[in-house]
Amino acid sequence: MPIAAAVSLRAAVHDALAGNSQLVSVLGGPKIYDEPPKQAVFPYVTLGEARVADFSTGTESGEEHQLTLHAWSRQGGHKQAHVIAGALLQALDDAPLTLADHSLVNFRFAVADVRREADGRTYHALVRFRAVTEPL
Repeated sequence: MPIAAAVSLRAAVHDALAGNSQLVSVLGGPKIYDEPPKQAVFPYVTLGEARVADFSTGTESGEEHQLTLHAWSRQGGHKQAHVIAGALLQALDDAPLTLADHSLVNFRFAVADVRREADGRTYHALVRFRAVTEPL
């Protein structure tokens, strides 16, 4: 079931990020959220949008996942958002994540965007990854 794979993938990504000392150091703590608290202290990372598509072959079942991670900074300028994006890439690109009831074929970086938000003081990095999973 694709949704079960997506939930398991998000949990594995969260655990990998929370356990990554470089990222935790840049963030000033394990500030990786599915939904940030109302008074979240910058910088932090949120697990964002996910898209799941059928990636089956004629003989094997599989799913393709696209997952967007968001890095939020108010340090002033793009630098911290870029550093966090780099830490996300370092922590996750081709990471050997363990999923419940699914096998991870690969987990790869796809694209990153860094921009200033409309408030003029928040910088936002969007880091997208692509994964392929198969049921066990």
